[in-house]
Amino acid sequence: MSSNNTDKNQPSVNMISEGTTLEGTIKTTSDIRVAGVIDGEANAEGKVIISSSGEVKGNIKATDADIAGKVDGEIRVNNKLILRESALVEGDIYTKTLLVEEGAQINGGFHMTEDKSVSSKKKSSNGLSGSFSKSGSKDKSKKKAEKKSD
Repeated sequence: MSSNNTDKNQPSVNMISEGTTLEGTIKTTSDIRVAGVIDGEANAEGKVIISSSGEVKGNIKATDADIAGKVDGEIRVNNKLILRESALVEGDIYTKTLLVEEGAQINGGFHMTEDKSVSSKKKSSNGLSGSFSKSGSKDKSKKKAEKKSD
């Protein structure tokens, strides 16, 4: 038996540690985890993970992404993009699925791709833009529920 076969089945993650700055473009067929700074593009056929201390000063292209840090550039994700509450995105977002935690800040436009397996009767709104931030206000559905209970 060859030990090389097991290596192909193991997940691989490229890590840019806190205190490290990479200048240029990083391209990989696996995942990238950034706790430091990338001054350039991050391209992954896998997942790009930006920790709360991480920063990318350039564009991101990936299959999936989970962002808690800062991105100053365009984000293109084929599947699912997660923006954590500490995320700050300065640029346009292109994704199929978007999950945004309360407190995440987004300054740019959204472009949502439509799943071709869904019937054409089901339309989605692609004109979203703005900034999501923490606030002390209750959402409208909670206010309506409170009024009905009075």
